[in-house]
Amino acid sequence: MKLLPPLFALAIASASFAQPSPPPRPPSPGQTGGPIAGLTPTEMAEFRDGLDDFRQVETVDGGLGPIFNDTSCIVCHNSGGAGGASARTVTRFGRTTKGVFDPLTARGGSLLQARAIDPAFREVVPREANTIARRVATPLFGAGLIEAIPDATLLALAAAPKPDGVRGRAALINDVTTGTQRVGRFGWKNQQATLLAFAADAYVNEMGVTNRFFPEENAPNGNTALLARADQILDPEDEVNPATDKADIDRAATFMRLLAPPSRNTVTADVLAGERIFESLNCTACHTPALTTGPSPIAMLSQKRVALYSDLLLHDMGKLGDGIVQGPAGARDMRTAPLWGLSARPVYLHDGRTNSLDAAIKAHDGEAAASRNRYGKLRPVQQQQLVAFLRSL
Repeated sequence: MKLLPPLFALAIASASFAQPSPPPRPPSPGQTGGPIAGLTPTEMAEFRDGLDDFRQVETVDGGLGPIFNDTSCIVCHNSGGAGGASARTVTRFGRTTKGVFDPLTARGGSLLQARAIDPAFREVVPREANTIARRVATPLFGAGLIEAIPDATLLALAAAPKPDGVRGRAALINDVTTGTQRVGRFGWKNQQATLLAFAADAYVNEMGVTNRFFPEENAPNGNTALLARADQILDPEDEVNPATDKADIDRAATFMRLLAPPSRNTVTADVLAGERIFESLNCTACHTPALTTGPSPIAMLSQKRVALYSDLLLHDMGKLGDGIVQGPAGARDMRTAPLWGLSARPVYLHDGRTNSLDAAIKAHDGEAAASRNRYGKLRPVQQQQLVAFLRSL
C-alpha cells in the first residue's frame, strides 16, 4: 500500500460513512431472508459466512472507494431481511442524440458513484448528460433458483408466441466469470447472468472494491489523473484467500445463491379472485407464474419449481423505460421484474416512483399497454382483488 499524504490521510480519518445497524439474526430456513430449507451443514456454514460478508462494512484500508455509492451490500438490500430490496436509488446518466444513446464513459458514465472518500474526488452528473435515470436495488430472495433456470428455458420463452403484441427478448451477454455467452437475468437490464458476476460488478461499481473480474478502479468522472491521486490501495483489493480459494465476492455470491425464496402470504378468497383476474388480463404473458430449474450440484436448487412470476426477458416498456442503453438492452427495454416477494418491497417500479401497486400497474406501457388498459376497465372491487393477489406474493 502507498503512503498517504498527510492532508489526504486526515481527510480519510475524519470522513463519516453511514454505518448500518446490526441486523437481527436471519429467519429460520425456508423463511424470507433466511437460508433455503434443506441445506446440508456445509451449505449452512457457507450461507452464514456469506451473510457476514454481505453485512460487512467496507473501509478505505480494505479498498472502499475512492468513489462509491455505499459501504456494504446490506445498506441497499435489507427490506424484509438481508438480501431484500430497498428505497435507496442509484443514478444512471448518458446523452441521447437523435435516438442514439452515449453512456458518456469518458465522463464516468453510465453509473454515477455519488460518494467519495474525499470531497475532492466526488462525481457529478456531467452537464452534457440529457438522460438521467434512477434505479432502486433489486431484491435477491430466491436468487439461486433464478440462477439455476437453464438458458434454454429462457430462449424458448423468448421464441414462444404471445398475445397482445408482447414479444420478449433474451439478453445474450458475455459472462465475465466464465467468458461464455449466457442469458442475462440479474439487474434491471439483465446485465448479469450469474451471481458471482453480479457480486463482482456490485463490489467494484457500488463500493469501489476491485476484484479479479473487475481489477480496475472507476476514475472520478473519468479523470484518470485524479484517480492516480485518490487510489492508494493496490488492485485487486478483494483478494482470494489461499486457504479457502475464495474472496469476498465468492462468499457474497454463495449467500445470495442460498437465500430462500420469498414466503407467500395468506391466500384468501379475494387473493384467489385476484389471481384469476391477473390471468384474464394476460399479465402472465410477461409475468410467467413459474419456471423450473435445471440440474444443480446444490440439491435444494436442482429441478425445483420457481414461482417467480417473471419470464426474465427484456420487454419494450415504452414510456416506462429508463432511457439507458446497457448491453443488449435498449433505452425502452426493461427486465420483467419477478413479483414474488412484492409484499416486502417498500417501493415499486425500477425507479421506486410509487408505493402504490395501483399506480405501478397504471404506469405500465409499451408491450404491457393492453393489459394495463384492461386493468383500467375493471370495477374497483376487481382492482382491489388484483392488488390483494399481488400483495400475497
